[in-house]
Amino acid sequence: MLIPCYNEAKTIQKVITDFKESLPEAVIYVYDNNSSDGTDRIAKDAGAKVRYEYQQGKGNVMRRMFAEVDAECYIMVDGDDTYSAESAATMAECILKRKADMVVGDRLSSTYSKENERRFHNFGNHLVRKAVNILFQNDIKDIMTGYRAFSYRFVKTFPILSQGFEIETEMTIHAIDKNMFVEHIVCSYRNRPEGSESKLNTYVDGMKVILTILKLFRTYRPMKFFSTIAALLAVISSSFFIPVLKVYLDTGTVPNFPTLIVCGFVMLAALYSLFSGIVLQTIYQKNRQDFEIELYHAAKEMAYFKGGGKNSIRVEMGSAQRESYYGS
Repeated sequence: MLIPCYNEAKTIQKVITDFKESLPEAVIYVYDNNSSDGTDRIAKDAGAKVRYEYQQGKGNVMRRMFAEVDAECYIMVDGDDTYSAESAATMAECILKRKADMVVGDRLSSTYSKENERRFHNFGNHLVRKAVNILFQNDIKDIMTGYRAFSYRFVKTFPILSQGFEIETEMTIHAIDKNMFVEHIVCSYRNRPEGSESKLNTYVDGMKVILTILKLFRTYRPMKFFSTIAALLAVISSSFFIPVLKVYLDTGTVPNFPTLIVCGFVMLAALYSLFSGIVLQTIYQKNRQDFEIELYHAAKEMAYFKGGGKNSIRVEMGSAQRESYYGS
């Protein structure tokens, strides 16, 4: 169990207690992100292993968690007591028995719209889901949920770049792009208890999420992104060029040379954009091939830990040791 926390003193004890009862065999890690209300002390008293991340932001916390902890199955949940622990065992089963890479705790198909009291959050969640599913041609049920389960190979091959709450969008698009096996579990959602405040800023973090979607669309779908720009520029150039061409055909003269010159440069920009997309698509394809090799290495590493019966975690396995193992 991985629980990222920032000032969740009012709820963290109940979250730990609930998940201990639901998954008694799980090791619970609470990663404290500069809390000032004693969240870490309460978590320790409740029996969790407490670690720290001093760079502010959920993305930074997840980078630390994924680097330091090794497990066959990871379940991540927010420390605000908005998610029910009852779904945890089912999520773990999807990872361990069905070999899913990511399990999404789907709030939107359950009680989220009724329980959530923050204005525009329902609209924002549905907007983000629609945008991702249309741009990346998928059917993810809940993009922004903080309740998920992961496989070892997902965690160890996911390059985290986001620093804040846009991390959920990033991991979802990564799973879609890399053809990971994603399952959905409908989970109940309840509003934060009285006195507990959300750290998510509706407008600022919402804009960050939208920009993250656009940046990842450019990165993971370069041909579509740049060809769309090329088509738009080509349409603009043609719409201004056609009247000039018509006058030339009728009179044999070109009275609007500035317009003609601008049309030429815009069309050149369209061609540059198109060929940029072709080049970047080739690079992307090579990166996808390299990623498949990384998945193979992650599978071998997991087999090494399980088959060898070793308790050492990944960070204790030095680079020379890994090279020797992979080489064999």
